[in-house]
Amino acid sequence: MDILALDTSQGACSAAILRAEGPSVRLFARTLRMARGHAEALMPMVAEVVAEAGMDFAALDLVAATLGPGSFTGVRIAIAAARALALATGAKLWGTDSLTVMARGALDSGGIEACGRPFAVAVDARRSMLYLGLFDAKGRRLQGPLLLAAEAALAPLPDDLRVAVGSGAGLLAQAAEAHGRFVEAQLPDLQPSAASLATLAHEAGETLPSLRPLYLRPPDAKPQLAMGLAGR
Repeated sequence: MDILALDTSQGACSAAILRAEGPSVRLFARTLRMARGHAEALMPMVAEVVAEAGMDFAALDLVAATLGPGSFTGVRIAIAAARALALATGAKLWGTDSLTVMARGALDSGGIEACGRPFAVAVDARRSMLYLGLFDAKGRRLQGPLLLAAEAALAPLPDDLRVAVGSGAGLLAQAAEAHGRFVEAQLPDLQPSAASLATLAHEAGETLPSLRPLYLRPPDAKPQLAMGLAGR
């Protein structure tokens, strides 16, 4: 099984190839942190990991992409690339939400210790809002992704949850403290990664008929209808 995974959903651009032959699994990955420029960076990165893996695009069995939530434009870049590559190579498609990918990355990095308890992935969605996902100690999604105000994000938290990761973890911890609860904010720089996505795709052992962006809020850019009407 040869899997290509793509992520451009948030503050990084990454691509990974996972090659699985029986019990042997090899992973080749590239990641660049960037606020913008994902579209220009992604395909050269893909070419690098494919070359490093010693294969060609025709050998791909599966192409995976993170579906969001995240940047409105960024989410679309990886999905569009995955669709195009699958169409060109005959590979199947798979995807999952960015918070699940982040949860897996946090656990695999050893950066958090869940201690058998659930934990939260919280991403700063701006305007005092959070993208929130709740996961068990093994990274399996319990709830989410949700878009909530930091105060409202306390309601779904299990009583035994003590750790939150991601760029919004600090906001969640502050809201918890204001209500007499303790949540430790960890890994504030955590981003979704194609390497984690590739591992999840391999473990899932399934495909999707298509990939659709997961948007939890409308885009910030609005059509300038008033200006258009004024010009008539």
